[in-house]
Amino acid sequence: MAKKNQDFVTHIANIEEDFPQWYTDVVLQSEMVDYGPVKGTMVIRPYGYAIWENMQAELDARIKETGHHNAYFPMLIPESFLKKEAEHVEGFAPEVAWVTKGGLEDLAEPLAIRPTSETIICDMYAKWVQSYRDLPLLVNQWCNVMRWEKSTRPFLRTSEFLWQEGHTVHATEEEAQEETIKMLGVYREFAQNVLAMPMYTGRKTEKEKFAGAVATYTIEAMMKDGKALQSGTSHNLGQHFAKAFGITYQSKEGREEYVWQTSWGVSTRLIGALVMVHGDQRGLVLPPKVAPIQVVIVPVAAHKEGVIEKCEEVCAALKAAGIRVKLDDRDTVSPGWKFNEWELKGVPVRLEIGPRDMENGVAMAMRRDTLEKQTLPLEGIVDACAELLAVIHTGMYEKAQAFRQAHEYDALTVEEMEKHFDEDKGYVRAMWCGDRECEDKIKEMTGATSRCMPFEQEPISDKCVCCGKPAKKTVLWARAY
Repeated sequence: MAKKNQDFVTHIANIEEDFPQWYTDVVLQSEMVDYGPVKGTMVIRPYGYAIWENMQAELDARIKETGHHNAYFPMLIPESFLKKEAEHVEGFAPEVAWVTKGGLEDLAEPLAIRPTSETIICDMYAKWVQSYRDLPLLVNQWCNVMRWEKSTRPFLRTSEFLWQEGHTVHATEEEAQEETIKMLGVYREFAQNVLAMPMYTGRKTEKEKFAGAVATYTIEAMMKDGKALQSGTSHNLGQHFAKAFGITYQSKEGREEYVWQTSWGVSTRLIGALVMVHGDQRGLVLPPKVAPIQVVIVPVAAHKEGVIEKCEEVCAALKAAGIRVKLDDRDTVSPGWKFNEWELKGVPVRLEIGPRDMENGVAMAMRRDTLEKQTLPLEGIVDACAELLAVIHTGMYEKAQAFRQAHEYDALTVEEMEKHFDEDKGYVRAMWCGDRECEDKIKEMTGATSRCMPFEQEPISDKCVCCGKPAKKTVLWARAY
């Protein structure tokens, strides 16, 4: 069996020797995604889209629980809207795709395909917000966006991708800041309790913040090659867009005031994060809460009397309990082939049921996360599977957390930072004076960027790692996707 397993995965690059190629092989061979006909685009195949649908359902429920409502805004944005917010345009200008013709006629005004929706949403908010009674305005949309990327990789960075973007309006600066931090917390909880991924959280530097924001806050994950992946952001927009688009309200005192705004979002990039945080040499390892198939049942000696019937009975019971289950009763491939295929696809639990198992009143269960086998009682199989899925989630989170902790380093000099990035891989904690010049120099020397200034500041020295001047912030640095 070990030899068969090895043969089956020879088309997947070695995870230790060529991590980027391993990633590409896994997302393609597991049939999550394929390349689109336009450079930089991807086709999300049914298996990959099912993962996104499960993510969307979990996160959408959390967004609605916090009082937000879903809406939809047009994807075409007049050029004049982008020009109203100069800093925003400067940040996105290289990535904007333009529509200049309608049919055979040139358009009077070029239209941008949304790289994000602040400007068009702000135009509508200027109409909808009149009084303090209209606030807060809490809106979210699920949509696609277009950013003309030069270097692309499926899920991680593509010209078109799917996401949600929340856009809220508040009466005071304090309310906007509270919203910004609250939604970052929603993302962190979602990542931990649904995706089994630990996250660093903190504020971005001025260099790394969102164009047009007063402050950007982020959740950052560590991949298995030690690199960082920005997994979600929440922005305090202050009054920048309000002043550009004239979004004002009449206060209780009768004064006309500018509103305060936020925006926040996560995207299909999270699917790429799942692959690179949890995957192994055999392929995907999916957290149970987003796995399209949570349990796959593989009959063993299916031709023997009663085997298929017992598998169908177990399948029906699991399905009735709300567990996403599949019975693989194909007779065109061997059980061993099925084992390998479902391991590649990352199904959390595989149940094997054969004549001997039926005699003993058990099913053989294999955990995808640990590749360990155990028996589960056929009587009470639903509760046993549900409990095992919960155990798997916890185990996956703890494993990712342990990996992260083993790849965190402190550095007092840029040379130490470079050594950690080259030899150890992972995140480096170092002190920073707050000057852009030092931030740029660190990137030039190490190839690493500032990922965030953690909320919990734990100084390791009182001097900047780069220039030696008094340090202002503890910063997490990493090479990133």
